[in-house]
Amino acid sequence: MKEAKNKKPTKSEEKELKHHTRRLSIKEGIFWTFRTSFGDYYIAPFTIAMGAKSSLIIILNSIWNLGPISQLVGSRFIGKTKRKKVLIKTLTLEAIAWLFIAFIGYLYLQNLYTPFLPVLTIIGLGLMVFAGGLGYPSWFSLMGDIVDNKFRGRWFSKRSTILSLTTIILAITAALILNYFKNTGNEIIGFIFLFLIAAFARFYCVRLIARHYEPELKIKKEKEFNLKKFIKELKNSNFGKFVLFRSMFAMATGLTAPLVSIYLLRYLQFDYLTFIIISLSGTFFSILTLNLWGKISDKYGNYKVIALTTFVIPLTPLLWILSTNKIYLFLVPAIIGGTAWTAFIMTSGNFIYDNVDKEKRGKAVSYLNLFLGIGAFSGGMIGALLIEIINTNWIEPIYLIFFIGTLARMIVVGFWIPKFKEIKHKKKIKGIKDFKDIIIKEAKPTILEDVHEIIAIKDYMQEK
Repeated sequence: MKEAKNKKPTKSEEKELKHHTRRLSIKEGIFWTFRTSFGDYYIAPFTIAMGAKSSLIIILNSIWNLGPISQLVGSRFIGKTKRKKVLIKTLTLEAIAWLFIAFIGYLYLQNLYTPFLPVLTIIGLGLMVFAGGLGYPSWFSLMGDIVDNKFRGRWFSKRSTILSLTTIILAITAALILNYFKNTGNEIIGFIFLFLIAAFARFYCVRLIARHYEPELKIKKEKEFNLKKFIKELKNSNFGKFVLFRSMFAMATGLTAPLVSIYLLRYLQFDYLTFIIISLSGTFFSILTLNLWGKISDKYGNYKVIALTTFVIPLTPLLWILSTNKIYLFLVPAIIGGTAWTAFIMTSGNFIYDNVDKEKRGKAVSYLNLFLGIGAFSGGMIGALLIEIINTNWIEPIYLIFFIGTLARMIVVGFWIPKFKEIKHKKKIKGIKDFKDIIIKEAKPTILEDVHEIIAIKDYMQEK
Protein backbone atom coordinates (compact mmCIF):
# COMPACT_ATOMS: atom_id res chain seq x y z
CA MET A 1 0.00 0.00 0.00
CA LYS A 2 1.34 3.39 -0.97
CA GLU A 3 1.03 6.30 1.41
CA ALA A 4 -1.13 9.07 -0.03
CA LYS A 5 0.89 12.21 -0.67
CA ASN A 6 -0.21 15.58 0.75
CA LYS A 7 -3.36 14.02 2.18
CA LYS A 8 -3.93 12.93 5.75
CA PRO A 9 -5.24 9.34 5.77
CA THR A 10 -8.51 8.43 7.45
CA LYS A 11 -8.40 6.32 10.62
CA SER A 12 -9.11 3.11 8.69
CA GLU A 13 -6.50 3.99 6.06
CA GLU A 14 -3.94 4.83 8.74
CA LYS A 15 -4.64 1.53 10.49
CA GLU A 16 -3.92 -0.32 7.26
CA LEU A 17 -0.82 1.79 6.59
CA LYS A 18 0.55 0.95 10.04
CA HIS A 19 -0.20 -2.74 9.54
CA HIS A 20 1.62 -2.68 6.20
CA THR A 21 4.59 -0.85 7.77
CA ARG A 22 4.84 -3.39 10.61
CA ARG A 23 5.10 -6.15 8.03
CA LEU A 24 7.66 -4.17 6.03
CA SER A 25 9.61 -3.60 9.25
CA ILE A 26 9.89 -7.34 9.76
CA LYS A 27 11.13 -7.77 6.18
CA GLU A 28 13.62 -4.93 6.67
CA GLY A 29 14.72 -6.60 9.92
CA ILE A 30 15.35 -9.86 8.09
CA PHE A 31 17.71 -8.06 5.70
CA TRP A 32 19.27 -6.29 8.69
CA THR A 33 20.23 -9.78 9.92
CA PHE A 34 22.28 -10.24 6.74
CA ARG A 35 24.45 -7.36 7.96
CA THR A 36 24.59 -8.85 11.45
CA SER A 37 25.29 -12.42 10.36
CA PHE A 38 27.76 -11.69 7.55
CA GLY A 39 29.32 -8.56 9.03
CA ASP A 40 28.91 -7.84 12.73
CA TYR A 41 29.74 -11.34 13.97
CA TYR A 42 32.88 -11.60 11.83
CA ILE A 43 34.53 -8.21 12.26
CA ALA A 44 36.46 -9.39 15.36
CA PRO A 45 37.49 -12.73 13.75
CA PHE A 46 38.65 -10.73 10.71
CA THR A 47 40.92 -8.62 12.93
CA ILE A 48 42.16 -11.74 14.73
CA ALA A 49 42.97 -13.32 11.34
CA MET A 50 45.10 -10.24 10.52
CA GLY A 51 47.11 -10.89 13.71
CA ALA A 52 45.97 -7.92 15.82
CA LYS A 53 46.87 -7.76 19.53
CA SER A 54 44.20 -8.83 22.05
CA SER A 55 43.98 -5.31 23.46
CA LEU A 56 43.22 -3.91 19.98
CA ILE A 57 40.53 -6.53 19.48
CA ILE A 58 38.93 -5.57 22.80
CA ILE A 59 38.96 -1.92 21.67
CA LEU A 60 37.38 -2.97 18.36
CA ASN A 61 34.63 -4.89 20.18
CA SER A 62 34.08 -1.89 22.45
CA ILE A 63 33.58 0.46 19.49
CA TRP A 64 30.04 -0.91 19.20
CA ASN A 65 29.26 0.99 22.39
CA LEU A 66 30.07 4.42 20.91
CA GLY A 67 26.93 4.51 18.76
CA PRO A 68 24.99 6.35 21.50
CA ILE A 69 27.19 9.40 21.02
CA SER A 70 25.87 9.78 17.49
CA GLN A 71 22.39 8.86 18.76
CA LEU A 72 22.53 12.06 20.77
CA VAL A 73 23.08 13.95 17.51
CA GLY A 74 20.47 11.87 15.70
CA SER A 75 17.81 12.60 18.32
CA ARG A 76 17.97 16.29 17.38
CA PHE A 77 16.65 15.49 13.91
CA ILE A 78 13.32 14.28 15.31
CA GLY A 79 10.61 16.86 14.73
CA LYS A 80 12.87 18.79 12.33
CA THR A 81 13.57 16.21 9.61
CA LYS A 82 11.40 13.37 8.34
CA ARG A 83 12.38 10.22 10.22
CA LYS A 84 12.41 8.13 7.06
CA LYS A 85 14.77 10.61 5.40
CA VAL A 86 17.21 10.27 8.30
CA LEU A 87 17.05 6.48 8.12
CA ILE A 88 17.63 6.38 4.36
CA LYS A 89 20.78 8.49 4.65
CA THR A 90 22.22 6.65 7.64
CA LEU A 91 21.56 3.21 6.15
CA THR A 92 23.41 4.29 3.00
CA LEU A 93 26.36 5.44 5.11
CA GLU A 94 26.37 2.07 6.93
CA ALA A 95 26.58 0.24 3.61
CA ILE A 96 29.50 2.42 2.49
CA ALA A 97 31.31 1.64 5.76
CA TRP A 98 31.06 -2.10 5.04
CA LEU A 99 32.48 -1.53 1.57
CA PHE A 100 35.41 0.27 3.21
CA ILE A 101 36.01 -2.65 5.61
CA ALA A 102 35.95 -5.07 2.66
CA PHE A 103 38.56 -2.86 0.97
CA ILE A 104 40.80 -3.25 4.06
CA GLY A 105 40.78 -6.98 3.35
CA TYR A 106 41.97 -6.25 -0.18
CA LEU A 107 44.83 -4.12 1.20
CA TYR A 108 45.85 -7.02 3.46
CA LEU A 109 45.93 -9.39 0.48
CA GLN A 110 48.17 -6.93 -1.34
CA ASN A 111 50.43 -6.65 1.73
CA LEU A 112 49.85 -2.89 1.84
CA TYR A 113 49.92 -0.88 5.10
CA THR A 114 49.53 -4.10 7.12
CA PRO A 115 50.65 -2.58 10.47
CA PHE A 116 47.85 -0.02 10.19
CA LEU A 117 45.03 -2.27 8.96
CA PRO A 118 43.64 -3.20 12.42
CA VAL A 119 43.41 0.51 13.22
CA LEU A 120 41.73 1.18 9.85
CA THR A 121 39.26 -1.60 10.66
CA ILE A 122 38.45 0.14 13.94
CA ILE A 123 37.89 3.38 11.99
CA GLY A 124 35.64 1.61 9.46
CA LEU A 125 33.61 -0.01 12.20
CA GLY A 126 33.43 3.36 13.97
CA LEU A 127 31.95 4.92 10.83
CA MET A 128 29.35 2.15 10.60
CA VAL A 129 28.44 2.43 14.31
CA PHE A 130 28.26 6.22 14.02
CA ALA A 131 25.83 5.97 11.10
CA GLY A 132 23.68 3.39 12.88
CA GLY A 133 23.56 5.59 15.97
CA LEU A 134 22.44 8.62 13.95
CA GLY A 135 19.47 6.71 12.60
CA TYR A 136 18.39 4.71 15.65
CA PRO A 137 16.42 7.46 17.49
CA SER A 138 14.37 8.09 14.33
CA TRP A 139 13.68 4.37 13.95
CA PHE A 140 12.77 3.99 17.63
CA SER A 141 10.45 6.99 17.50
CA LEU A 142 8.84 5.86 14.25
CA MET A 143 8.16 2.31 15.47
CA GLY A 144 6.72 3.71 18.71
CA ASP A 145 4.06 5.41 16.55
CA ILE A 146 3.53 2.36 14.36
CA VAL A 147 3.13 -0.30 17.08
CA ASP A 148 0.15 0.01 19.44
CA ASN A 149 1.08 -0.14 23.13
CA LYS A 150 -1.61 -2.78 23.78
CA PHE A 151 0.38 -5.43 21.91
CA ARG A 152 3.84 -3.85 21.87
CA GLY A 153 5.50 -6.61 23.93
CA ARG A 154 4.06 -9.36 21.75
CA TRP A 155 4.86 -7.61 18.45
CA PHE A 156 8.47 -6.86 19.32
CA SER A 157 8.95 -10.39 20.66
CA LYS A 158 7.47 -11.74 17.39
CA ARG A 159 9.82 -9.57 15.35
CA SER A 160 12.77 -10.60 17.52
CA THR A 161 11.86 -14.29 17.17
CA ILE A 162 11.86 -14.08 13.37
CA LEU A 163 15.07 -12.05 13.28
CA SER A 164 16.77 -14.41 15.74
CA LEU A 165 15.99 -17.42 13.58
CA THR A 166 17.22 -15.80 10.37
CA THR A 167 20.34 -14.57 12.20
CA ILE A 168 21.20 -18.13 13.25
CA ILE A 169 20.64 -19.60 9.79
CA LEU A 170 22.60 -16.87 8.02
CA ALA A 171 25.47 -16.77 10.54
CA ILE A 172 25.97 -20.54 10.29
CA THR A 173 25.87 -20.22 6.50
CA ALA A 174 28.53 -17.49 6.76
CA ALA A 175 30.66 -19.72 8.99
CA LEU A 176 30.49 -22.56 6.46
CA ILE A 177 31.49 -20.16 3.69
CA LEU A 178 34.38 -18.84 5.78
CA ASN A 179 35.58 -22.31 6.71
CA TYR A 180 35.57 -23.22 3.01
CA PHE A 181 37.72 -20.22 2.12
CA LYS A 182 40.04 -20.90 5.08
CA ASN A 183 40.52 -24.54 4.06
CA THR A 184 41.44 -23.44 0.53
CA GLY A 185 43.95 -20.91 1.85
CA ASN A 186 41.81 -17.88 1.02
CA GLU A 187 40.54 -16.88 4.47
CA ILE A 188 40.72 -13.11 3.91
CA ILE A 189 38.88 -13.44 0.58
CA GLY A 190 36.12 -15.17 2.55
CA PHE A 191 35.86 -12.19 4.89
CA ILE A 192 35.74 -9.77 1.94
CA PHE A 193 32.89 -11.79 0.41
CA LEU A 194 30.90 -11.70 3.68
CA PHE A 195 31.39 -7.96 4.15
CA LEU A 196 30.22 -7.23 0.60
CA ILE A 197 27.01 -9.16 1.30
CA ALA A 198 26.55 -7.09 4.48
CA ALA A 199 26.97 -3.89 2.47
CA PHE A 200 24.47 -4.77 -0.25
CA ALA A 201 21.93 -5.96 2.36
CA ARG A 202 22.03 -2.48 3.89
CA PHE A 203 21.51 -0.90 0.47
CA TYR A 204 18.38 -3.02 0.05
CA CYS A 205 17.10 -1.94 3.47
CA VAL A 206 17.11 1.63 2.14
CA ARG A 207 14.47 0.63 -0.41
CA LEU A 208 12.31 -0.98 2.28
CA ILE A 209 12.49 1.96 4.68
CA ALA A 210 11.46 4.29 1.85
CA ARG A 211 8.11 2.43 1.69
CA HIS A 212 7.34 2.80 5.41
CA TYR A 213 4.38 4.93 6.53
CA GLU A 214 5.43 7.84 8.76
CA PRO A 215 2.70 9.34 10.97
CA GLU A 216 2.95 13.07 11.49
CA LEU A 217 4.90 14.00 14.62
CA LYS A 218 4.62 17.43 16.19
CA ILE A 219 6.96 18.38 19.02
CA LYS A 220 5.32 20.77 21.46
CA LYS A 221 7.58 23.33 23.09
CA GLU A 222 6.53 22.25 26.56
CA LYS A 223 7.68 18.75 25.64
CA GLU A 224 11.24 19.79 24.77
CA PHE A 225 13.70 17.50 26.46
CA ASN A 226 17.34 18.61 26.52
CA LEU A 227 20.31 16.70 27.87
CA LYS A 228 21.13 19.22 30.60
CA LYS A 229 17.62 18.98 32.05
CA PHE A 230 17.68 15.19 31.72
CA ILE A 231 20.96 14.87 33.66
CA LYS A 232 19.71 17.27 36.34
CA GLU A 233 16.62 15.14 36.96
CA LEU A 234 18.33 11.73 36.69
CA LYS A 235 18.11 10.77 40.35
CA ASN A 236 14.57 12.08 40.77
CA SER A 237 12.71 10.21 38.03
CA ASN A 238 11.93 6.54 37.59
CA PHE A 239 13.37 6.55 34.08
CA GLY A 240 16.48 8.42 35.29
CA LYS A 241 17.19 5.74 37.89
CA PHE A 242 16.74 3.10 35.19
CA VAL A 243 19.27 4.95 33.02
CA LEU A 244 21.81 5.01 35.87
CA PHE A 245 21.29 1.29 36.42
CA ARG A 246 21.73 0.46 32.72
CA SER A 247 24.90 2.54 32.42
CA MET A 248 26.53 0.95 35.47
CA PHE A 249 25.42 -2.50 34.36
CA ALA A 250 26.84 -1.81 30.89
CA MET A 251 30.20 -0.94 32.42
CA ALA A 252 30.23 -4.17 34.42
CA THR A 253 29.21 -6.12 31.30
CA GLY A 254 31.80 -4.34 29.15
CA LEU A 255 34.58 -5.79 31.28
CA THR A 256 34.02 -9.27 29.88
CA ALA A 257 31.74 -9.14 26.80
CA PRO A 258 34.52 -8.16 24.33
CA LEU A 259 36.67 -11.05 25.59
CA VAL A 260 34.36 -13.87 24.49
CA SER A 261 35.47 -13.95 20.82
CA ILE A 262 39.15 -13.84 21.92
CA TYR A 263 38.51 -16.66 24.41
CA LEU A 264 36.81 -18.92 21.86
CA LEU A 265 39.07 -18.26 18.86
CA ARG A 266 42.48 -17.55 20.39
CA TYR A 267 42.48 -19.46 23.71
CA LEU A 268 40.32 -22.46 22.79
CA GLN A 269 41.32 -22.47 19.09
CA PHE A 270 37.82 -23.21 17.82
CA ASP A 271 37.11 -23.08 14.09
CA TYR A 272 34.64 -20.51 12.72
CA LEU A 273 31.69 -22.89 12.57
CA THR A 274 32.12 -23.95 16.22
CA PHE A 275 32.70 -20.32 17.20
CA ILE A 276 29.51 -19.05 15.59
CA ILE A 277 27.34 -21.96 16.77
CA ILE A 278 28.42 -21.37 20.37
CA SER A 279 28.15 -17.59 20.01
CA LEU A 280 24.60 -17.86 18.67
CA SER A 281 23.38 -20.62 20.97
CA GLY A 282 21.80 -18.02 23.26
CA THR A 283 19.90 -16.59 20.30
CA PHE A 284 18.72 -20.10 19.38
CA PHE A 285 17.27 -20.81 22.81
CA SER A 286 15.77 -17.33 23.05
CA ILE A 287 13.57 -18.14 20.04
CA LEU A 288 11.75 -20.67 22.21
CA THR A 289 11.04 -18.14 24.96
CA LEU A 290 10.78 -14.65 23.42
CA ASN A 291 7.05 -14.69 22.74
CA LEU A 292 6.46 -16.08 26.22
CA TRP A 293 8.52 -13.26 27.75
CA GLY A 294 6.53 -10.78 25.66
CA LYS A 295 3.26 -12.07 27.10
CA ILE A 296 4.66 -12.02 30.63
CA SER A 297 5.81 -8.41 30.21
CA ASP A 298 2.43 -7.35 28.78
CA LYS A 299 0.62 -8.98 31.72
CA TYR A 300 2.93 -8.40 34.69
CA GLY A 301 5.07 -5.47 33.49
CA ASN A 302 8.55 -4.92 32.10
CA TYR A 303 10.14 -4.17 35.48
CA LYS A 304 9.35 -7.64 36.81
CA VAL A 305 11.01 -9.28 33.80
CA ILE A 306 14.05 -7.01 34.19
CA ALA A 307 14.33 -7.84 37.89
CA LEU A 308 13.96 -11.57 37.26
CA THR A 309 16.49 -11.78 34.40
CA THR A 310 19.14 -9.75 36.24
CA PHE A 311 19.27 -12.44 38.92
CA VAL A 312 20.95 -14.80 36.43
CA ILE A 313 22.72 -12.49 33.92
CA PRO A 314 25.62 -11.75 36.34
CA LEU A 315 26.55 -15.43 36.32
CA THR A 316 27.19 -15.51 32.56
CA PRO A 317 30.96 -14.69 32.63
CA LEU A 318 31.61 -17.58 35.05
CA LEU A 319 29.58 -19.97 32.90
CA TRP A 320 31.99 -19.42 29.98
CA ILE A 321 35.02 -20.68 31.93
CA LEU A 322 33.62 -23.54 34.02
CA SER A 323 34.24 -26.00 31.19
CA THR A 324 35.86 -26.04 27.74
CA ASN A 325 33.58 -28.82 26.50
CA LYS A 326 31.87 -27.73 23.28
CA ILE A 327 28.49 -29.22 24.20
CA TYR A 328 28.61 -27.49 27.59
CA LEU A 329 29.50 -24.14 25.98
CA PHE A 330 26.65 -24.56 23.51
CA LEU A 331 24.04 -25.39 26.17
CA VAL A 332 24.75 -23.87 29.58
CA PRO A 333 25.74 -20.21 28.94
CA ALA A 334 23.00 -20.05 26.30
CA ILE A 335 20.12 -21.50 28.30
CA ILE A 336 20.92 -19.60 31.48
CA GLY A 337 22.46 -16.39 30.19
CA GLY A 338 21.37 -16.07 26.57
CA THR A 339 17.61 -16.36 27.09
CA ALA A 340 17.78 -14.00 30.08
CA TRP A 341 19.80 -11.41 28.11
CA THR A 342 17.34 -11.45 25.21
CA ALA A 343 14.34 -10.94 27.50
CA PHE A 344 16.22 -8.22 29.39
CA ILE A 345 17.04 -6.25 26.22
CA MET A 346 13.50 -6.55 24.85
CA THR A 347 11.80 -5.43 28.07
CA SER A 348 14.35 -2.64 28.60
CA GLY A 349 13.24 -1.15 25.27
CA ASN A 350 9.58 -1.52 26.20
CA PHE A 351 10.31 0.09 29.60
CA ILE A 352 11.24 3.29 27.74
CA TYR A 353 7.93 3.31 25.87
CA ASP A 354 6.07 2.97 29.18
CA ASN A 355 8.00 5.69 31.01
CA VAL A 356 8.49 8.39 28.36
CA ASP A 357 5.96 10.50 26.41
CA LYS A 358 6.02 9.76 22.68
CA GLU A 359 7.31 13.26 21.87
CA LYS A 360 10.38 12.58 24.01
CA ARG A 361 11.08 8.97 23.06
CA GLY A 362 13.64 9.64 20.35
CA LYS A 363 15.73 11.81 22.67
CA ALA A 364 15.10 9.58 25.68
CA VAL A 365 16.48 6.49 23.96
CA SER A 366 19.48 8.48 22.73
CA TYR A 367 20.19 9.74 26.26
CA LEU A 368 19.83 6.23 27.69
CA ASN A 369 22.11 4.77 25.05
CA LEU A 370 24.62 7.59 25.53
CA PHE A 371 25.01 6.62 29.19
CA LEU A 372 24.90 2.93 28.27
CA GLY A 373 27.55 3.36 25.56
CA ILE A 374 29.88 5.38 27.78
CA GLY A 375 29.53 2.74 30.48
CA ALA A 376 30.13 -0.21 28.14
CA PHE A 377 33.04 1.49 26.37
CA SER A 378 34.63 2.36 29.73
CA GLY A 379 34.23 -1.23 30.83
CA GLY A 380 35.84 -2.42 27.60
CA MET A 381 38.79 -0.06 28.05
CA ILE A 382 39.27 -1.33 31.61
CA GLY A 383 39.17 -4.89 30.25
CA ALA A 384 41.77 -4.00 27.59
CA LEU A 385 43.99 -2.50 30.26
CA LEU A 386 43.59 -5.50 32.56
CA ILE A 387 44.45 -8.02 29.81
CA GLU A 388 47.71 -6.11 29.24
CA ILE A 389 48.80 -5.56 32.86
CA ILE A 390 47.63 -8.70 34.67
CA ASN A 391 50.50 -11.15 34.85
CA THR A 392 49.89 -14.10 37.15
CA ASN A 393 51.06 -17.71 37.35
CA TRP A 394 48.18 -19.07 39.43
CA ILE A 395 45.38 -18.19 36.95
CA GLU A 396 44.99 -17.14 33.32
CA PRO A 397 44.45 -13.35 33.18
CA ILE A 398 41.32 -13.76 31.05
CA TYR A 399 39.78 -16.04 33.71
CA LEU A 400 40.48 -13.50 36.43
CA ILE A 401 38.77 -10.77 34.39
CA PHE A 402 35.71 -13.01 34.01
CA PHE A 403 35.59 -13.35 37.82
CA ILE A 404 35.90 -9.58 38.27
CA GLY A 405 33.13 -9.01 35.71
CA THR A 406 30.76 -11.38 37.53
CA LEU A 407 31.32 -9.64 40.87
CA ALA A 408 30.84 -6.20 39.30
CA ARG A 409 27.51 -7.24 37.74
CA MET A 410 26.23 -8.62 41.06
CA ILE A 411 27.06 -5.40 42.89
CA VAL A 412 25.29 -3.22 40.30
CA VAL A 413 22.14 -5.38 40.25
CA GLY A 414 21.94 -5.59 44.04
CA PHE A 415 22.20 -1.82 44.41
CA TRP A 416 20.07 -0.50 41.53
CA ILE A 417 17.18 -2.94 40.90
CA PRO A 418 15.29 -1.82 44.07
CA LYS A 419 15.72 1.87 43.08
CA PHE A 420 13.19 2.00 40.20
CA LYS A 421 9.74 0.48 39.64
CA GLU A 422 6.92 -0.38 37.23
CA ILE A 423 5.19 2.88 36.28
CA LYS A 424 2.02 1.38 34.81
CA HIS A 425 -0.55 -0.67 36.68
CA LYS A 426 0.02 -4.32 35.97
CA LYS A 427 -1.18 -7.56 37.51
CA LYS A 428 0.72 -8.42 40.66
CA ILE A 429 2.71 -11.62 41.01
CA LYS A 430 1.42 -13.31 44.13
CA GLY A 431 3.94 -16.09 44.02
CA ILE A 432 5.79 -18.56 41.85
CA LYS A 433 2.41 -20.14 41.09
CA ASP A 434 1.52 -17.19 38.85
CA PHE A 435 4.59 -17.81 36.68
CA LYS A 436 3.87 -21.54 36.59
CA ASP A 437 0.31 -20.84 35.50
CA ILE A 438 1.24 -18.51 32.65
CA ILE A 439 3.98 -20.86 31.47
CA ILE A 440 1.66 -23.89 31.55
CA LYS A 441 -1.23 -22.02 29.93
CA GLU A 442 0.82 -20.16 27.35
CA ALA A 443 3.65 -22.56 26.50
CA LYS A 444 1.76 -24.63 23.94
CA PRO A 445 -0.02 -21.73 22.15
CA THR A 446 3.22 -19.73 22.23
CA ILE A 447 5.15 -22.53 20.53
CA LEU A 448 2.38 -22.80 17.94
CA GLU A 449 2.62 -19.03 17.39
CA ASP A 450 6.38 -19.34 16.94
CA VAL A 451 5.91 -22.06 14.35
CA HIS A 452 3.30 -19.94 12.59
CA GLU A 453 5.62 -16.92 12.51
CA ILE A 454 8.51 -19.01 11.19
CA ILE A 455 6.28 -20.32 8.41
CA ALA A 456 5.10 -16.76 7.74
CA ILE A 457 8.66 -15.55 6.99
CA LYS A 458 7.98 -16.40 3.35
CA ASP A 459 4.96 -14.06 3.36
CA TYR A 460 6.91 -11.22 4.98
CA MET A 461 9.60 -11.55 2.34
CA GLN A 462 6.97 -11.07 -0.38
CA GLU A 463 5.66 -7.83 1.17
CA LYS A 464 5.80 -4.97 -1.34
